[in-house]
Amino acid sequence: MVAASRRKEAPPKPRAITLPGLSTRPAWQGHLRLSLVSCAVGLYKATTVAGDISFNLINPETGNRIKMVTTDPDTGPVDRSSLVKGYAVEKNNYVLFSEEDFESVKLETTKTLEIERFVDADTIDRLYWDSPYVLVPQDEGSAQAYAVIQQAMVQANRIALGRVVMHSRERLMAIEPRGTGLLATTLRTRDEVVNVSGALEDVPQGKPDKQMIVIAQKIIEQKEGEFDPDQFTDRYEDALRALIEEKKRGHKITRVEEPEDTTNVVDLMAALKKSLAGNSKAPAKKSAQPATVSKLSKAKPPRR
Repeated sequence: MVAASRRKEAPPKPRAITLPGLSTRPAWQGHLRLSLVSCAVGLYKATTVAGDISFNLINPETGNRIKMVTTDPDTGPVDRSSLVKGYAVEKNNYVLFSEEDFESVKLETTKTLEIERFVDADTIDRLYWDSPYVLVPQDEGSAQAYAVIQQAMVQANRIALGRVVMHSRERLMAIEPRGTGLLATTLRTRDEVVNVSGALEDVPQGKPDKQMIVIAQKIIEQKEGEFDPDQFTDRYEDALRALIEEKKRGHKITRVEEPEDTTNVVDLMAALKKSLAGNSKAPAKKSAQPATVSKLSKAKPPRR
């Protein structure tokens, strides 16, 4: 009895945090670290494809869904669980890798997202922004350190850069405050972005008439407004849903006419004037106060 009374009880584990709207399983979990301050965090996808329409391949003669069978060209079907990954060193010659091999190259960033640098958001080209994730603490014990880092970043008004191993590769992450939390976005590497500047150098340089530019700027003024994601739905997917409903009811599908080709503009000035007149007759939309032509010509690109 005495020995039992001296036995130290293990401290209770911090209660896990679950947030509505996020998936139950994080895409990555580990520790967010700023110098000597760290907290347990998880990365959850900030986007979803749950509502997207997906189709299956069906054999029309039987109505059965086609199954993709893993097959060896010499021996026939094989169990997927028995397969390993291979790297082609030449045609039909592969170096094989086991899970133990991949374990040997794990980096510190496999379990730690360490903040390495703080930068201005304007210095990151939009070409490099990739997939957004919500970065949240995993338990109540990490909430205080998480809040300290988050509030410090709000005051600094900078974006943090760090690296993390996710989906079999190390990815650069841009971390920024969003509301009371943090948003982390994967950044593409230099090798993943083409030389856009070099490509645009070969674009033919026309000599537009100054009056045409003024008219085009007025058309821009007429179409100005705030970005509302609810106004920009996927109309093609909406049409697919309607098509699916018609097929379910057994209705005959009639083919719609091809859209008119409007790229063949013969008189550019006439097209601009007609566009300006047509837009002025359209009903006004709720939008920000339109800028003048002089303001438009000097406008700077918006901060991200």
